[in-house]
Amino acid sequence: MRSIGIVLKDPALRTAGVVIALHGAVVSSFGPYFSTLAVKTYGFGDAGFAVLLTLSSILSVSASVGAGIRADQTANRRQIAMLSVACLVLGMGLMTVVPGPLVFVLAGAVLFPLSSSVFGQVFALARLATSRHAEDERDGIMAVIRALFAAPFVVVLPLWSLAFSAGVPLATIFPMGMLLSGGMLAVVARYWPVDGTTAWQDRPSGLSFRAALAEMAHPALAVRVLALGTVTAAGTIYIALISLLMDAEAGRGTADVALYVGLVAGLEVPFMLILPSISKGWNRPAMIFAGASLYAVHVALLPVLAGSAWVWALVLPAAIGGAVTLTVPIAYLQDLLADRPGAGSSLMAVQRLAGDVIAALCFGAGTLVAGYGTVAALGAAVSVIGAGWLWAADRRRG
Repeated sequence: MRSIGIVLKDPALRTAGVVIALHGAVVSSFGPYFSTLAVKTYGFGDAGFAVLLTLSSILSVSASVGAGIRADQTANRRQIAMLSVACLVLGMGLMTVVPGPLVFVLAGAVLFPLSSSVFGQVFALARLATSRHAEDERDGIMAVIRALFAAPFVVVLPLWSLAFSAGVPLATIFPMGMLLSGGMLAVVARYWPVDGTTAWQDRPSGLSFRAALAEMAHPALAVRVLALGTVTAAGTIYIALISLLMDAEAGRGTADVALYVGLVAGLEVPFMLILPSISKGWNRPAMIFAGASLYAVHVALLPVLAGSAWVWALVLPAAIGGAVTLTVPIAYLQDLLADRPGAGSSLMAVQRLAGDVIAALCFGAGTLVAGYGTVAALGAAVSVIGAGWLWAADRRRG
């Protein structure tokens, strides 16, 4: 595939790919078990987890937006990326050396969210680097970078599944996360392009922080980001519920969680890679609606089928729908602020915040009223409604 060759040959894109792949390895080790660690291991309960998730999301988006705007203002992207990854190393290190409820809150609600801005910085770097390539190749390149984030799930989660089946403690994810994030920091320090020496022009934006925020808060842009946030909410709910649902079923446990999430991510990767070649000329909002609808089937049925062998059939709609909803919004959001690669990429964090807050509300309301099945139904419904609104809004605009 031509896009893969471009990423392999371009030093900046290759660096972006390695960093995002290592980041995916860290997230795949920690993300599926965040809810179990919060609710059961450290005793925060369902309500406490909802609060922790909300606080984490607010700081994550604040850090990502601030880092994106600052990177555009100064064109000093390498230093910002290094600081972001250093927060991840510190959080994993603290949970390795002095684990406990308070340290878990510090890491999960402060340090990990601060580190999440590296995701936007990687895509800002990729956006700038792709400016040297043909326009019809850019979506394919971005799809490869996004697929590299998902690819580690294919390898890492099955390995965790085997490890947990063999009796390895869940807390082992933290020293492994420290090693992986340390690798990220080394790659950024050694290979991230030095600011001011790049092969593309990266001029400071000249906008004040307030002006940049005002640009991002324009109503036409904000409502579209919010609509995409509802799509993201379904994925957040899936990750939050998968371990809680599997652990509650007789004969299932952490190994099943790792295997299920690994299968979904493993199937997402090839669908992500072929999507640009089969969707040229398609309407992006229509694609997002179709992907969200398919993904909603997976989320809504997960609590119903968690204890059945049929649950494994859900990995297919999850992977196809996820491939669409995880890749297509990236180009859509970056095009909303095409001249601001940092701020444009940080819109992904704003979208994620909206999704996490909506997911937390669904989680809190669903568990208060009935249970995890209601949480899943609410998440599936808001996802489809938001994606439908985005499609309708863009059709009216066109």
